[in-house]
Amino acid sequence: MPLDQRGDSAHSDDMTSQQDDFSHLDRAGRAVATIARNPRVAVNVVVGACILLAWLSLAAMAIRSAEGRIAGVSAPGDAILRNLPQLPLPDFLERFFALCLSPVPLDASLGLQAGALVLMWFLMAIATMLPSAAPMIRTYCEIADTARIKDQPVVHPLVLVAGYLGVWLAASVMFAAMTLAAHAFASSGGMVDPVVGIAGALTLLIAGLYQFSGLKEACLKKCRNPFSILFSNWSAKSVQIFRLGVAQGLWCLGCCWALMLVMFAVGIMNVFWMALIGLFTLIEKQTASRVPTRLAGAILLVWAAALLVVSL
Repeated sequence: MPLDQRGDSAHSDDMTSQQDDFSHLDRAGRAVATIARNPRVAVNVVVGACILLAWLSLAAMAIRSAEGRIAGVSAPGDAILRNLPQLPLPDFLERFFALCLSPVPLDASLGLQAGALVLMWFLMAIATMLPSAAPMIRTYCEIADTARIKDQPVVHPLVLVAGYLGVWLAASVMFAAMTLAAHAFASSGGMVDPVVGIAGALTLLIAGLYQFSGLKEACLKKCRNPFSILFSNWSAKSVQIFRLGVAQGLWCLGCCWALMLVMFAVGIMNVFWMALIGLFTLIEKQTASRVPTRLAGAILLVWAAALLVVSL
């Protein structure tokens, strides 16, 4: 580290130690104060908690879904899910699960069901896409730490995260509308059953072809190199950082929207495919090679052709 930066850092540390004396607080208060003082710790705690809660909620919903499916229409992994221990859940979660898993509006509450489906897709986005955004969030925190050492104003990293998740919330509305439309084409009474035949093959075909598109590659380049984008668009205004988060979210959506469509072909509440898509997205954004993207595209195209042949 350059001498001037070391000096600035030491000066900043001295000022921080003088201004932030938490000795009068109890242990819990000191922990909360420390997290609030350190943006990097705060964003790691919040993002980590969001991802964990999203996966727990989706896993609980998947268990309910597996239990509700009748023999003969079981999805891969149902046997494992049914043997997992039952956990008591609050009534509001049971109601939320019922709204999401029902193929028809309960009590004629189409609005409530639509809202539940939006939340369900948003949880899926948090669980599968937010981990792959970690490099972008970490990069922003590193730039923010450098600015903070130089006593420059810094917008909290959670503002960037809010902008990123705002894009996926909007996308969740679109996916929820598609889910409601898919109810009419489902092969059985369950919302989570795959859309069969030609519709499923077309879904896989779209997802496979998109893996070879120029737009996919352009979006991946933006996601793989967040430093140049964040540094060149740096601002001390919350609105600008929120917009920057929105821009990063749009690039991420451009990378992954077609992969999210695969959930319609395998069963929307298939947690094993959720985990696979989340893992693949993380690998795809971390590697410079085009091999994972092209390989996934080829697999999806072969799968689409096989499903189409079986359906005709």
